[in-house]
Amino acid sequence: MIEYIVPLSMVICLLVGIFSGYPVAFVLGGVGILFAFFGGLPLAFLKIGVSRIYAGVIENWLLLAVPLFVFMGAMLDKSGLAQNLLYSLERALGRKRGGLAISVALLGIVMAASTGIVGASVVMLSTLALPIMLRENYKPELAVGTIAASGTLGILIPPSIMLVLVGDILQISVGELFLGAIVPGLLLGGLYIAYIVFIALTKPSYTPISTAVRAEGSLFIALLRDLFAPLALILTVLGSIATGTATPTEAAGLGAICAMVLAAMNRKLTFRTMSACVRETGNTSAMILGVLVGATIFGMVFKGLKGDRMIENAILFFDLGAYGTLGILLLLIFIMGFFLEWVEISFIVLPLFAPIVAALDFGLGISQEQQLLWFAMLVAVNLQTSFLTPPFGYSLFYIKGVAPPEITIRTIYRGIVPFVALQLFGLALLIIWPDLVLWAPDAVFGN
Repeated sequence: MIEYIVPLSMVICLLVGIFSGYPVAFVLGGVGILFAFFGGLPLAFLKIGVSRIYAGVIENWLLLAVPLFVFMGAMLDKSGLAQNLLYSLERALGRKRGGLAISVALLGIVMAASTGIVGASVVMLSTLALPIMLRENYKPELAVGTIAASGTLGILIPPSIMLVLVGDILQISVGELFLGAIVPGLLLGGLYIAYIVFIALTKPSYTPISTAVRAEGSLFIALLRDLFAPLALILTVLGSIATGTATPTEAAGLGAICAMVLAAMNRKLTFRTMSACVRETGNTSAMILGVLVGATIFGMVFKGLKGDRMIENAILFFDLGAYGTLGILLLLIFIMGFFLEWVEISFIVLPLFAPIVAALDFGLGISQEQQLLWFAMLVAVNLQTSFLTPPFGYSLFYIKGVAPPEITIRTIYRGIVPFVALQLFGLALLIIWPDLVLWAPDAVFGN
């Protein structure tokens, strides 16, 4: 136990630094460098870390997909296409009880498959749909819960920035991750819609029939027109990856070009729009890559101080079996999601947990790569809840920032509870039936 005092102290200092509000990238790198000296690691060890940062981050071709996907999502967000699609879905479903909430959930699914940026999706849905839902006398908790949960699908449904980074961390195919995320993403979206239908049937006062539905022109033509843009983008990105025409990085470039073309067709491709998209891309990409550099240093020093062995011995000590160990790891990630963002959690825990999961025998008869793919998707669904769980759920603050004063943070907290429960139920289904994750990659790429 004494030999693990230094890595254990390292974890404690990391948590203290993060909760102090200091930038996470600097906390990760700073704690790593300090404990390299405290732990007596040679100076040459840090030189290896510099080489690893250069080769693993700066020269990493796959990570080029991150700014390209961010730019694609920002451009689509500012193109006005989502607003048109919401109006068409509202026309199609607004005359049915709960139809407006279902329209928001469907729009969240479509935009998740087009943008992959949670912040943009939640703010967009809040701005477009929340005033309408409140005006139509929807239960405020149901309105904000639907918007928050639907907006977070962007972190899971491809093209997802998180899946790109998870694929790089675990050294598994991003193309297979994208395909593996399709069924879980649609499953969660379907659970949200099923819950809305259930509420509409059992508590009609929560989901009134819309009274102000615009009805000009042909509904079929409007839906076809407004679905064309996101479907074109989805087929461009996912289609090129699934057919082997392009790598994920090249597909991200195609998606960025396609988003610009669609914005131009909608007469939104202006200098102001381009400037805002480039600025947003730079800020988001710098944050992610900064955390990646800091996490590389932290992870290397933590392993050098035998921190990975400490975690393995702790898990072996409890001897809970394969599924018990998996449950403990997912529970730890879920709890961390209350306090940390998905970027920090991914870079801190995945390199430590992946070797443990790869060595477990679940009796599924699948390869080690498939087992890691399954685990990556379980983590992705788990991390999606970090956007909804208080006190630091980012989607909750996005909604609060644009919601009217009568929507209190307590209302938002109450609204997300059933949707977090639905996400955990979906996670349980993926644990019980791994084929929900593995079916699509096997169908396209084979075992």
